Amino acid sequence: MERRPFGPGPREVAVIGQGTWYIDDAHRPSAVTALRRGLDLGMTHIDTAEMYGDAEIVVGEAITGRRDEIFLVSKVVPSNASHSGTMAACERSLARLHTDRLDCYLLHWPGSHPLEDTFAAFERLREQGKILSWGVSNFDVADLEVAWQAGGEGRIACNQVLYHLEERAIEHAVQPWCEAQGVTVVAYSPFGHGSFPDPRTPGGRVLAEIAADHGATARQVALRFLVRRPSTVAIPKASNPEHAADNAGAGALSLTDAELARLDAAFPLDPRPRRLPML
Repeated sequence: MERRPFGPGPREVAVIGQGTWYIDDAHRPSAVTALRRGLDLGMTHIDTAEMYGDAEIVVGEAITGRRDEIFLVSKVVPSNASHSGTMAACERSLARLHTDRLDCYLLHWPGSHPLEDTFAAFERLREQGKILSWGVSNFDVADLEVAWQAGGEGRIACNQVLYHLEERAIEHAVQPWCEAQGVTVVAYSPFGHGSFPDPRTPGGRVLAEIAADHGATARQVALRFLVRRPSTVAIPKASNPEHAADNAGAGALSLTDAELARLDAAFPLDPRPRRLPML
């Protein structure tokens, strides 16, 4: 599994990691097995959040005995992101995950609490060794500029954002901003939500043709396209081990410039939206 730098520090993560949104809706043993299968195949970056129902509990079970292999990320919801609320939320996440530390802790989206308070709590947690880095999620460029000022230069490790073939809004400004500042872009919902291109559509046919040329799957090709820039990693969710193995296969896939150009044309970038999409 290819690995890439995570934020401005020396740490690296797998280019294809594991998301856990809605994983608690799946059959629990299957979900745990899927996460463990992903770890076996090198997808050691696991992302979760306090908002994701029982996902942290599922992750805690899956990583038992393997914590040191894993780059573990969770998130605080904005309503809890006061200084004291952030501290308490982190303790709850650590307890659910059965761990003493997070590798990165994120503010899930911009909220009403002052960023200075949230980030001061992040720094306190980092000093205590309960988190090793921190970042944000669903931040557009204007939000990132404010966060950069509030948190200090070089402190934001990542920005986790919606990114899939049919939703490429981050390419207008967010991705370039993050690249300029050394902030890793983490693509969530990289297959969309029930909207992966049908093979009967023009774009779906392009995916299928490229996949056939590589002996790969369409989803592997889609993932590889999304992480074509070295600033970006992806966190697809899998709730069964077969899907986890399929996702991991994207880590070793290599697409040619011509294939990337075909995909770019098949799934063209829409005009820049007024607000950054999130789901």
